Amino acid sequence: MTILTLASGSAIRARLLRNAGLEISVSPARIDEAAILDSLQADGATPHDIADALAEFKSQRVAARFPQSLVLGCDQLLECQGVLYSKPVDQPDARAQLDHLRGKTHRLYTAAVLYAEQQPVWRHVSTPRLTMRHFSDDFLNRYVADHWQDIRNCVGCYQIEGPGIRLFSQVQGDLFAIQGLPLLELLTILIQRKDIPG
Repeated sequence: MTILTLASGSAIRARLLRNAGLEISVSPARIDEAAILDSLQADGATPHDIADALAEFKSQRVAARFPQSLVLGCDQLLECQGVLYSKPVDQPDARAQLDHLRGKTHRLYTAAVLYAEQQPVWRHVSTPRLTMRHFSDDFLNRYVADHWQDIRNCVGCYQIEGPGIRLFSQVQGDLFAIQGLPLLELLTILIQRKDIPG
């Protein structure tokens, strides 16, 4: 029996949920993230609020298609020195992003919004901090070339659960949230709501 509908096409999020023993279905939300992001930034919204809003838009959109389902929408933003980063458009963009993040500390905003019967019942934003080391240009170029297919859909151009961990000198925060899902907090609310045994 499906417990949760994930409003995301993220294979990592789906794997985290399934590894936690949840029965899920996957139904990616179709929203214009760039337009929403631009609008919210123009209104002066914080990265925290933008990530939360994008997660809610996704959850709301899918909940309208599955009104009796428990729907989870998620989003993740990266902010470094006042600049917001999205998924890279190509390899040169990935190299440019990683070059800017090199040697600096950045923050991830990992948002999740849970809808039940087309109403928001829970929301959470985790904010891990990560510091990239001063890696060489050669390492940067080889990393992007060798791992492009894995990092092309990742905010920050890394998958910390793989070779991307070699980019970092320090990580502060929950590993699940860094991977794109505040899993422990989600499981806690699902247990409290009695959606899953616990």
